[in-house]
Amino acid sequence: MADITRRLGWRHLRGAPTAHIRHHRDGKLVHEGPGLSFWFRALTAALSEIPVEDRELAMTFRARTSDFQDVSVQATVTYRIGDPALAAARLDFSVDPDTGVWRGAPLEQLGTLLTETAQQHALDVLARTPLAAALVDGVTAVRERVAAGLAAEPRLPATGIEIVAVRVVALRPEPEVERALRTPAREQIQEEADRATYQRRAVAVERERTIAENELASQIELARREERLVEQRGANTRREAEENAAADKVRAQAEAARTVKLAEAEAARSVALARAEAQAAREVGEARAAAQAAWLRVHADVDVATLHALTGTRLAENLPRIDHVTLSPDVLTGLLAKLGGEDRG
Repeated sequence: MADITRRLGWRHLRGAPTAHIRHHRDGKLVHEGPGLSFWFRALTAALSEIPVEDRELAMTFRARTSDFQDVSVQATVTYRIGDPALAAARLDFSVDPDTGVWRGAPLEQLGTLLTETAQQHALDVLARTPLAAALVDGVTAVRERVAAGLAAEPRLPATGIEIVAVRVVALRPEPEVERALRTPAREQIQEEADRATYQRRAVAVERERTIAENELASQIELARREERLVEQRGANTRREAEENAAADKVRAQAEAARTVKLAEAEAARSVALARAEAQAAREVGEARAAAQAAWLRVHADVDVATLHALTGTRLAENLPRIDHVTLSPDVLTGLLAKLGGEDRG
């Protein structure tokens, strides 16, 4: 919508860059183009504003397929006004010089024209297509047919309209039919999901069985190794006992041999010592006998007095040594009594 301001009986219009303005005064074109700004008098001016930007026209309509099933079609047509002068001549784009508002509804007229034309071509293609094929390939078929039909429509170029793009958003059957169509697919999906679940469970069970078998095999192998280990330990123990017994036997034999040798050496030493002692005793006895015989020969020619003196001397040599003499009172008393008795006698 154009921006119009008032100044002392004059009007000032300022258009947008996407709006094509046409200004007629007294039947003559004075200003024309997008984004204009100019002064004018309301009583003598005729203004038109034609939008030239791309516009989206959403449409929804119902159609029937070849098997008598109703479907709803949602589509969008993108268009623009390529020839503003031609569009202004065919449609009423005039605006109020005081407010800048369209006096008519030109865009609604364009929307009706485009919707009816697109709907006509869509109904034509869907009427020859069964529901199943329409749901599978209907979107593409409808889009191509509508685009071709709008491009071939003579009223659109005559009105200055250019079609930019056609899009079909959705093509859906009735809710009951849609639910009925979804049921087999849902059942198939559920069946596949159940099959996948069963397969997953079977794989899990198989894996658990494999794991259990592996654990059992590991336990069996471990028990077998433990059995071999026990046998090896027993054999090692027996071998160690045998080796210890053999070593003890060797030590006992060596100890016995050494004991025998020591006993034999001790016996030989004892015999030699006994022989030496006997020899020494015999020699000592012979020496004593010789000395005694010599002594006797020496004293055989000595007189009796001399023998007595020698005997006394020998006795004196053999008497024990007396270092101290203890005289008790009783002894002194006895001696004194004896001495006294002898003096009186």
